[in-house]
Amino acid sequence: MKKRNVRAEKTITFCNGPGCMHLESTKIIDALKQELQKRDLSYKDVKITISGCLGMCEQGPIVIVNPGYIIYGKVKLSDVSQIVEEHIIKNKPVVRLTIEQNHLYNRFFRVFGDIDFFGKQMRIALRNCGIIDPENIDDYLSVRGYEALAKVLTDLTPEQVIEQIKISGLRGRGGAGFPTGLKWEFTRKAAGDVKYVICNADEGDPGAFMDRSAIEGDPHSVIEGIIIGGYAIGATEGKVYIRAEYPLAIKRLEKAIKDAREHGFLGKNILGTDFSFDIEIRLGAGAFVCGEETALIHSIEGSRGMPRPRPPFPSVSGLFGKPTLINNVETWTNIPVIILDGAKWFSSIGTEKSKGTKVFAVAGKIKNTGLVEVPMGTTLREIVYDIGGGIPNGKKFKAIQTGGPSGGCLPEAYLDVPVDYESLSKAGSIMGSGGMIVIDEDSCMVNIARFFLEFTQNESCGKCTPCREGTKRMLEILTRIVEGKGQSGDIEKLERLGETIKKASLCGLGQSAPNPVLSTIKNFRHEYEEHINDKKCTAGECQALLSYTISDKCIGCTACKKVCPVNAITGQVKNKHIIDQQKCIKCGQCVQACKFDAIVKG
Repeated sequence: MKKRNVRAEKTITFCNGPGCMHLESTKIIDALKQELQKRDLSYKDVKITISGCLGMCEQGPIVIVNPGYIIYGKVKLSDVSQIVEEHIIKNKPVVRLTIEQNHLYNRFFRVFGDIDFFGKQMRIALRNCGIIDPENIDDYLSVRGYEALAKVLTDLTPEQVIEQIKISGLRGRGGAGFPTGLKWEFTRKAAGDVKYVICNADEGDPGAFMDRSAIEGDPHSVIEGIIIGGYAIGATEGKVYIRAEYPLAIKRLEKAIKDAREHGFLGKNILGTDFSFDIEIRLGAGAFVCGEETALIHSIEGSRGMPRPRPPFPSVSGLFGKPTLINNVETWTNIPVIILDGAKWFSSIGTEKSKGTKVFAVAGKIKNTGLVEVPMGTTLREIVYDIGGGIPNGKKFKAIQTGGPSGGCLPEAYLDVPVDYESLSKAGSIMGSGGMIVIDEDSCMVNIARFFLEFTQNESCGKCTPCREGTKRMLEILTRIVEGKGQSGDIEKLERLGETIKKASLCGLGQSAPNPVLSTIKNFRHEYEEHINDKKCTAGECQALLSYTISDKCIGCTACKKVCPVNAITGQVKNKHIIDQQKCIKCGQCVQACKFDAIVKG
């Protein structure tokens, strides 16, 4: 067979993050290889690579063709032959699959494709995700990988490294927002012949996948940051604590550590210097409380993951009683950039007290779900509408929860609040690690508060009474309210319990657990009152408070009567039907069966 001519050598990159893999990106890769082989196109003509998550989860599976950085979304197996024929051979992009274009700034590449989703983003922590092959160390080296480590080991003292981190204004991205440079300085100055560095990758918030995606898409950035931290504080050993339910992240991290050792970036006498440092992975069982640093330390030591009172802080007495530096994944990924591009440059991004960018996992009732990274100070409105594309199906925005299950729910009046630590706290929420859930008009805020409190109550380690018993009592009250059994005074009880738990709990989990309840009472008190006083849920989510009635639109077709499992509907053919409220179990099957919108849910 005569070889087909291709106008230019091309590279096809497939997103191989969990979302795209779930949508069969691996099968699409195999189909593409078969198609190229069928057309007698060699690896020299077309190079096939993989990448981590690009962040556009709603558009998966994602396929990127270079040169030109053409991004295809929602690619199916049936699209493969057309992509090869039109784009690879004829050099004509397949327009129907191409995602709309705009501009994204990337620190290393300057221009990162032209995608509307990225219009107001700035990628620093996620700078390489979706760009490089996370399983190929040469790809990382091609984007200045490990240059920051080389600079640190040859040009800077540990004290100078710490000073650069302090000047940058970087704050811990795990949730508390403590100044990273100060934490490093405290650990450096702590007395001890042995010191440890820990990467907290125990990301347990519902709907959050920032840290997991960073490891899956760019594990070497995390490793390089950890090594630099080890050099700065005088440690020789680092540990990555990651939950076992993230197999892809673990696999890529293990390979990256192995490759880093083979290239001399880990182990004895790194890059020919006197500095030696190595990293091992420790797997967690998935307890939410182990995101708290002292509980995490206990877990690594082989004990039950439970927090302890502080002080002493881990910087003084941490893992095995030794000074320990703990930062989360996103914090570590920022370190190489600060060293290479300068602390002053980094501090020029963001707000006065919140520097740099922040990664968010945007989920819920929003068109463009996925990962976004924006400069601190970007407003919630810009994230929801300019980046997220707004609310689907023409629904109205109702609230946004930031900070994961321990965060607060903010109504529409707060959409112009800038995203930074101080502003979110003042508004009644928290930054947290970066979870962000958008809520539309069809959602019941009382039920949402119950859902998140149920999660934190289940995840309570039980060590301290305020969290163990207080959250249980709050959950009982909330459950009673959504079941239509709310009583006068329940709102005030929730407020008193919530404030007590916040003040008296031992760790951050307990101290922040009441936030969803307190914030929804503050901003949506009328919904609580409606549930308690009127026994009504306007959103129609609380099943015990629902009622179904048949309007005058009914033509007596009997469709609803036929599907009712408890024979609660009566009526003659061609006559309006009636629902017996005493018999009705509120299953909703009648609504689905009615073709005339005659059944009203209220």
